Amino acid sequence: MGVLAIDAGTTGVTALVVTGDGRIEGRGYAEFAQHFPHPGWVEHVPEEIWQATLAACRTALDAASTRPCCVGITNQRETAVLWDRTTLAAPRRAVVWQDRRTTAICERMREHEPRVSELTGLRLDPYFTGTKLTWLAEHDPRAWNGTAAGDVAVGTVDSYLIARLTGGARHVTDPSNAARTLLYDIAAGDWSAELCDLFGVPPAALPRIVPNYGEIGRTSPEAFLGLDLPITGVAGDQQAALFGQTCFSPGDAKCTYGTGSFILVNTGGRIVRSDAGLLTTVAWQSPSGEMTYALEGSIFVTGAAIQWLRDGLGLIQAAGDSEFAAASVPDSGGVVFVPALTGLGAPYWDPDARGTILGITRGTRAAHLVRAALDAIAFEVRDIVEAIRGMGVETAVLKADGGASANDLLMRLQADQLGTPVERPVVQETTALGAAFLAGLGAGVWSSPEELRETWRLDRRFEPAPDDGRAYARWKRAVERARGWAAEEH
Repeated sequence: MGVLAIDAGTTGVTALVVTGDGRIEGRGYAEFAQHFPHPGWVEHVPEEIWQATLAACRTALDAASTRPCCVGITNQRETAVLWDRTTLAAPRRAVVWQDRRTTAICERMREHEPRVSELTGLRLDPYFTGTKLTWLAEHDPRAWNGTAAGDVAVGTVDSYLIARLTGGARHVTDPSNAARTLLYDIAAGDWSAELCDLFGVPPAALPRIVPNYGEIGRTSPEAFLGLDLPITGVAGDQQAALFGQTCFSPGDAKCTYGTGSFILVNTGGRIVRSDAGLLTTVAWQSPSGEMTYALEGSIFVTGAAIQWLRDGLGLIQAAGDSEFAAASVPDSGGVVFVPALTGLGAPYWDPDARGTILGITRGTRAAHLVRAALDAIAFEVRDIVEAIRGMGVETAVLKADGGASANDLLMRLQADQLGTPVERPVVQETTALGAAFLAGLGAGVWSSPEELRETWRLDRRFEPAPDDGRAYARWKRAVERARGWAAEEH
């Protein structure tokens, strides 16, 4: 038996057919367009996400001899999507998690932040879905007006895809996605009427919350490639990666190096709150109702900085060239790059920070800037791990995944900065793998998390070398220079 896993990311959709022993037998990928209508705004066309999903799944299924018995879904989180409950058409573009247009709304609501944080484990930041929905209600009433009447559904990418997969039969989400909306009470495990009122969101428009695995719905053959399959697993991308890395025990930690980078550490059944810029979130919920929580550090731009060096500056031809270019120089030559291209996430939470390059001299070459970009990724992750350690939570190993984890130089730099080993698995697409694991558990392909642990295989372990801390100290100084840069624009 196999599992079809759908990973609807920020720039494209990956589909995998995963076998019972954890191998990938079929793979498909399709990109969709990014829209930037104003500085700091990022939008997606929901229909394009759906068409990319169909294309990626078709390719993966054609490449696999194993037929899937169930479907698992993982997705870019926090992105706000509206769609017509009857036609499933979206009345407007989705507002993407990276979008910063709600900075002023966050400032306007700042007095409510202590209560919002108490209920959600989050903070008031444009990153999360709630303020995006407030913006839509205020600025696009044509699209928003049907929400109160029940004609227009409100959700995140997971709930939109489930609606499309089931031909509109199901409007549901899971706790890991719900916990990123600013509308979910993490202690009560449900939508908060108080928060819905604060952000102006009709509760009836929101999806029903279901556990992360178990039967969630069935695909409609008319809608989805002729397939009638149970949907048995769903999780937001970072929680899915934590699951895919088999981080099932408290203290287990992973970092996914994607468009941004996201560090999660499992805290078990305990809600651990941070005063150091980390988020408290739901990792997953079992069908029995048992909750597993996590601490998370969210970095908005890491891999996207490499894409910018490629597409914006033309310094490299392909993202994979960054390792060769960076390794051609012994260090960054004193150059520090703070990739605050969409503000700074954890632990700084400064939407007004902007990208900054310091230390340039006439001896600076393109390779130095590429090296500084890799250094910046390692420094940003260290910022989060230092905050975790400051709370007394020790992580013996960091498990790495995502596209940039294939970069050996970056992994070595990361181990050096953390002073702890970094482990990279054979299967680095652990976000999609986590969706497959959840779905397989829900459908009985695997009987327990312990059985899943046996499928995890190590590709390479990077041991730390001594580091004198001077480069990291330079980084901290550079971050202070980058902070607050755009404040005067509001």
